[in-house]
Amino acid sequence: MEAIIEARGIEKSFGNLKVLKGVDLTVSRSEVLSIMGASGAGKTTLLQILGTLSTPDSGSLVIDNIDVLRLDGRLLALFRNTKVGFVFQFHHLLPEFTAAENVMIPALIAGKSSKEARREAEAMLGDLGLSGRTGHKPSELSGGEQQRVAIARALINHPSVVFADEPSGNLDSLTKKDLHNLFFSLRDRLGQTFVIVTHDPELASMCDRSLFMRDGLFVGEE
Repeated sequence: MEAIIEARGIEKSFGNLKVLKGVDLTVSRSEVLSIMGASGAGKTTLLQILGTLSTPDSGSLVIDNIDVLRLDGRLLALFRNTKVGFVFQFHHLLPEFTAAENVMIPALIAGKSSKEARREAEAMLGDLGLSGRTGHKPSELSGGEQQRVAIARALINHPSVVFADEPSGNLDSLTKKDLHNLFFSLRDRLGQTFVIVTHDPELASMCDRSLFMRDGLFVGEE
């Protein structure tokens, strides 16, 4: 399988605390990978570095054949907007905007017209079962619906990789199961690669691979 992420020797410290201690990671294109481990193991720090939200102290990182640590300024912002998507435990939707308007934002930033962005946002929301909710604001949506809007926003620019940090952490068990199934449906239909940090063993067991972190390093695989 072709690798879409190649990380080597990733180290990161905060003051005297070394959070990542030389992490190596290869992720294949269209793979759904989960990363598990206790709080403080370094999972979220690694995810932020892989998603270009944070810079490592040392190491190398290639995503979709691009040496991302050499990018800065406008090129890094462009890469982040078009090549990666993010889904967080807290959906971070803008409360004053409708579902469609929230999903449109990355497309508008990428330079698409308002008409084109809205058409694509409504199509994406329709694909995720929200065709009747596009004009609703976040306060009018359930937790599961809000998270689906956040996923649509992450996918609107057709990124190479979607990074998810505890994406189902705030959902009830039934909604959580639907969301987990959605990740695999999206992978099968769109070829998306997902890297998911989770404490949920059910989600981890569904993934193609599960890696475990302890004290800033991977220690096992299932």
